[in-house]
Amino acid sequence: MKKTRKSENMTANCASITCNFGVCQNCKHSCCQDAKPPLTKERMTIITEYLRDHEKAASNVFARSGYSFPSVDSDEFCVFYDKTTKVCQVHKAKPETCRAGPITFDINRATRKVEWFLKTRELCPFAGKLLNDPKKLADHLAFAKEEIMRLICGLDPEALETILARDEPQTFKIGEDFLPKSVLTKFSFE
Repeated sequence: MKKTRKSENMTANCASITCNFGVCQNCKHSCCQDAKPPLTKERMTIITEYLRDHEKAASNVFARSGYSFPSVDSDEFCVFYDKTTKVCQVHKAKPETCRAGPITFDINRATRKVEWFLKTRELCPFAGKLLNDPKKLADHLAFAKEEIMRLICGLDPEALETILARDEPQTFKIGEDFLPKSVLTKFSFE
């Protein structure tokens, strides 16, 4: 019996909800340039296993500056992004914020809520497609919330603070939820 890895378990859900290569491959923008998606230790393990299992070269693929993220090349593209095919080389194991995209988040300390934002359709054609289909937007938002909450819970306080300090231009708020008590306590938001 084949052993199933975490990355394989997460793949089916991601592929059924978030994969829209037809839009992403034809996009004039690139979410994979200057993005530096945050990585938990668990996600780095998943990506490392994925690279090993798929016999992909893997040296110096992670960096850290306040938080861990995939290394970038001289043009600031994610090391996992293939500029020729415009496809992520670790798509099936990619970071939570990449899986959640074009939905992003912020934390409002005053309200103790995580706020959900969607990139504008001018920045992200996939966001435009989601806006045109309320059911797909609702499904993707539910999936994105799970991914981002997994990320938030898996980060250390320094990493989360660094991420929250980054600006997310060209987004607009689409919702908010109370943070779980465990997150409020872990990050001293109480």
